[in-house]
Amino acid sequence: MTNGAGLSARLADASVVLCAGTGGVGKTTVAAAIGVHAAMAGRRAVVITVDPARRLADAMGIELSNEPQVVVGEWPGELSALMLDAKQTFDELVVREAGDDEQAEHILTNRLYQNISGVLSGTQEFMANEKLFELYGSGAFDVIVVDTPPTRNALDFLEAPEKLVRFLDGTLMRLMFPRQIRRAVNAGLRLMLRQVSSVVGSRIVDDGVAFLNAFQGMEDGFRQRAHDVNDLLASKKTAVVLVTSPRHDTVPETRWFADQVANRGLRVAGLVINRTYPSFSDRPIDELVELWDAHADDALASAFAVLVDGQSVVADEHEATAELGVVTSAPIVHVPLLDRDVRDLDSVAEVARYLGA
Repeated sequence: MTNGAGLSARLADASVVLCAGTGGVGKTTVAAAIGVHAAMAGRRAVVITVDPARRLADAMGIELSNEPQVVVGEWPGELSALMLDAKQTFDELVVREAGDDEQAEHILTNRLYQNISGVLSGTQEFMANEKLFELYGSGAFDVIVVDTPPTRNALDFLEAPEKLVRFLDGTLMRLMFPRQIRRAVNAGLRLMLRQVSSVVGSRIVDDGVAFLNAFQGMEDGFRQRAHDVNDLLASKKTAVVLVTSPRHDTVPETRWFADQVANRGLRVAGLVINRTYPSFSDRPIDELVELWDAHADDALASAFAVLVDGQSVVADEHEATAELGVVTSAPIVHVPLLDRDVRDLDSVAEVARYLGA
């Protein structure tokens, strides 16, 4: 029923693994387990979480920052983990793409940049892509595992490079830069800027003009970076692992996201159905109910009651996940509900064993 060996084979040559799924299905755990599995296979792996929650840090037993932190374990390979800091990543990108230290300083100290760099819509997705590409380009890791946000936001992650390119290539962006403004702006537009200043304050407008002036000349570097990230995500080096749970409410979201991934031509390496209830009998429910009735008055009644309840849960889960077989031709892996919460490295390693079984 499970095909961990098939999933393991598909991930063996992946340089980037994107773990995607709806919230609450154990996506962070599966991402960490894929990293552990890669380290067990002798690879140099790093796990990135975009989610600010501390689940990955707690499971790995380390304090996470925006730079890879080594996770110590008994494996022939290497494992590191990090938690994305969008503001710090943005700052580092500015320093790298600026023409010189002076230009970088002008941007980093600009009040408008300081206000928007950590909270602007889409910044987190852009910077997650940036951090991914930075780690990929460093050559320090064989595989980078990304614990993406829940599915709807994960789609923003996949679309971020294209959105940035469209923005940089758009008419508005071309007109925003001072050298083009000097050529194109007429008296009417100058009057509009003065009117805007009277509403929001001249300081905000001045900060905006100063930011655009400082940013001038860097747009080509940002554009090329976005193209490079988009090419990496679309390449055969990148694999997507869909993570879901055997519940009726998560299956439609999984199917929807699988369609989105397929429409973008990304490679689906496998589907992980997490926290499945273990089956203790191959007999149909009706037959178990009959046995329960037959032993209603003896010592086996309670045992059959527990068995029937458990198998009813299994049957319901099978019904919920049956349609996922048509979502993708990739291997499907069932990770059972463990007898303990996944809160430490040992329990993550236990999940990792199912991914390679």
